[in-house]
Amino acid sequence: MSNDYGGTFITLTDENGEELVLEYLDTVEYEGKIYMAFFPTIDEDIDPEEVEESEEYGLIIMRVEHVDGEEELVTPDSEEEAEAVYNVFMEEVFNDEEDEDGLEPDEE
Repeated sequence: MSNDYGGTFITLTDENGEELVLEYLDTVEYEGKIYMAFFPTIDEDIDPEEVEESEEYGLIIMRVEHVDGEEELVTPDSEEEAEAVYNVFMEEVFNDEEDEDGLEPDEE
């Protein structure tokens, strides 16, 4: 049984000074850079159908950058970079699900 009883949450402040609470999902490496994947938290007063239809509540991918000795999260530089990292993340998720189901890759 896992000792995890809940998600890991972080609060980011955007360039407008607004806070955004995100739930951490996973970390992946792509082309020598570290990326973190998050889902935004959803207020209880928001209609679930609105969440389903809105891109605002989708997966958020951020790159870890080292600035002045500290780690900062930044958005990917291009749509191509974001899509490539998304694909790596999804591959990791599907591999983890197969491992949990007890399935092993085909042996040749």
